[in-house]
Amino acid sequence: MRKIPWYWYLALALLMFKGITLMINKAFQFSSITSVTLLDCWTIVWAIILTYIFIGTRYSLWQLLGAALCVLGLGLVLLSDDGVGGGGSSKPLLGDALVIAATLFFSMSNVGEEFCVKKTNRVEVVSMIGLFGMLVSGVELSIFELKSLESVTWSTDVILAFIGYTLSSFMFYSITPFVLKLSGATMLNLSLLTSVMWAVVIRILLYRQRVDWIYFLAFAIIVIGLVIYSVTEDTVPAPLLEDGNHSIQYQVLNDENMASRNESLTS
Repeated sequence: MRKIPWYWYLALALLMFKGITLMINKAFQFSSITSVTLLDCWTIVWAIILTYIFIGTRYSLWQLLGAALCVLGLGLVLLSDDGVGGGGSSKPLLGDALVIAATLFFSMSNVGEEFCVKKTNRVEVVSMIGLFGMLVSGVELSIFELKSLESVTWSTDVILAFIGYTLSSFMFYSITPFVLKLSGATMLNLSLLTSVMWAVVIRILLYRQRVDWIYFLAFAIIVIGLVIYSVTEDTVPAPLLEDGNHSIQYQVLNDENMASRNESLTS
């Protein structure tokens, strides 16, 4: 296993935190929820480009088709939802620019984390990113958000909401390295598109709200896209190691083949 320097984890924590800050705290203040959710799909585009350049991932036409179907499915959701949550934006161009910047930060963080989990232990990645993420968020909170925190009116509902958000975030960031190890950053971001559909389920079961039939069509298209992408994932080559070998497994196989060849020659 390769030793990852501590400043890599600090950089990943900074990228992740800035993406969350731009997306949640800033973009929604200026742009509509429809635009924010739609432009959030740029995370997939950035992930494909960055993994292609820095990790050496190669995508087949079928994988690109699967990614396109996932984006199409989310587009149908937004098309159905347009006019319901799309109004009220004050500075849409500024908000859209902030969303695109946030998706770039998210993608850089995901690709960097994918690189780390494929080079070292997953427990180390989760622990170090969690540690530096806590430090980064604590520093920024004390500098920029202290007044907002002091103005919060604490109640049982607010405390339970914070606890629920903390637990869900803990589970998400604990499971993420396993997904990155198995499938990569692109598959992670494609899978996250289904979160829109889970929001629909919550609307139906908890809030007793009706949804348009197009939501279910969109969910089916997203699932088909994920299946197409995951089935054709075997085209991705293993990343290069420092000594130029493609994988430790390939190196072991080559050594075994050489040994068996020498044994056959001596016999």
